[in-house]
Order: sequence, then C-alpha cells, then structure tokens
Amino acid sequence: MQKNFTTSDGAVLTYTDEGQGPALVLLPGWSQSAAMFRHQVAHFSATHRVLAIDFRGHGRSPDATRGFRIFRFAADIMELMKHEKIEKATMLGWSMGASVIWAMIDVFGTGFIEKLILVDEPATVMRQSGMTDEDAINAGALFDAATMVAIADQIKGAEGSAARGAFLDGMITKNIPADLKAWLLQENLRVDAIHVANLFVDHCSIDWSDIFPRIDKPTLIVAGRVSHVNFRSQEWIHGQIKGSKLVIFEENEGGAHFSFIEAPARFNEVLSTFVGNG
Repeated sequence: MQKNFTTSDGAVLTYTDEGQGPALVLLPGWSQSAAMFRHQVAHFSATHRVLAIDFRGHGRSPDATRGFRIFRFAADIMELMKHEKIEKATMLGWSMGASVIWAMIDVFGTGFIEKLILVDEPATVMRQSGMTDEDAINAGALFDAATMVAIADQIKGAEGSAARGAFLDGMITKNIPADLKAWLLQENLRVDAIHVANLFVDHCSIDWSDIFPRIDKPTLIVAGRVSHVNFRSQEWIHGQIKGSKLVIFEENEGGAHFSFIEAPARFNEVLSTFVGNG
C-alpha cells in the first residue's frame, strides 16, 4: 500500500507499507528511492510490517522547498514512525540512509531500534581535518573537502546528469544488467539537482565515528568487496559496535553498493538469518 505523510514543516513523504507483524523500516541512499527495496518488501512482508520510505524530494515523494539535511531527514522519519504508532522497529539504512539513522540515534538515543542493519555506509564520506591516512581508511573517507565541493558544483551544472551517471557507475558491479543500471539512474535523476547537491555536501561532511560505541542494539553490517566504500571501513565500524555482525558480499554476489538489488536472494537470506521471522 502506498501512503503519504506530511511532516511538521510541510514536506510530503511517500512510502510503502506492506504486511503485518514487527516493523521493518527501510531507508534508501542519497538520490535513490524506496523502490530499490522491492525485493525486500516482497520477501519480508510475509512476516513483518515493512515500511520503505522515500525521503523528501526523493523517489515518489514530491519535491520540497527546504530541509535537504541529514538531521531534518532524521526528524522526518521519527515523525512518520510516531504517526504510524511504531514505537520500535528493525531499522535498515543503506548508504546515506544509515547516516539518517545515526542522526536519529544522536538526537533520540537507541530506544526506537529493535535491531539495526547498516548497508555500506562509511563513518564519514569526506576526509576530516586532522585525520591521518590510516584514520581516513578506517573512516572510509572518499575525498577531501575541495573535491566534495567540486562534485556538488558538477551536479548543479549543465553536465549534472552525466556527473550523476558517472557517480552511479562507480557503485555497481561490472556485470549489472543494462536495464537495471538504466533504471537506477532514472531513479537518481528524479531528485532536483540543486537540492540533491546541497544534500550531498551536508551528508558527506559529517563524521559519525562517535556514534558507534553508543549503539547497544543487535547490529548487522553489510559490505561489498568491490564497493566504492572500502570494505575496511565496514570492518572498522564492526569493531566499534559491540557484538555486531559483519557480512561482506563478494563481487560475484553483487558485492558493490547495491547488493540488495544486484543479488536480492542472497541479501534476503542474510537478512532473514539476522532478523528472524519476527
């Protein structure tokens, strides 16, 4: 079932709400959509109430005039969960969606989490001031501040669509079907270029490293061996979250940034083992 929810500042979120049972909330990545989780919605709605949410201005959610910041997105999700009377859920955050959950934890603690699934998100996308090379590898930092700003400017510019396509090319395996790749890009390009570029800068600039020791819920970390997010950063996060589990998808298992849609059967198997039948 497709639903809409209006946030406290007037943005409209569109989301899928399927099945019954314990809540499983799925949060997509930067510029991507809840439609990416179609295989997980189909599988887990047999045993769970699955909510797959499009952030403001993303996917099927209409564009918003403001609020393209991680902490505003975190407030949006908390407001939606309250609206749906979900006090506690298994939360899955893929890529930037994990950062949104980390922002929720930063503000609200971990009481809203039953279990936590983090899919291929570094501790910080941008190298922070004072980081050693080893720190940057552990954190998963992809570039410095100047490069981040240059990418944002590209996204806003005349060649923005090409820049977003090149960005996507670095996130998928070499053997991805052409039609699936085209669809992923189509979903990416739904988001307004100015808004998504501003969100990119906000997302990349935050270092979440101090959040991980505060996570006290069962946690699964999913990494890709050939992802643009260095799997070493996922090993480092695993080491920071007490009792967490780590699964690294190999290249032949869709082990880049989109493992849940490149290898949905394997991904769902891993999640089922962790989540259980509710």
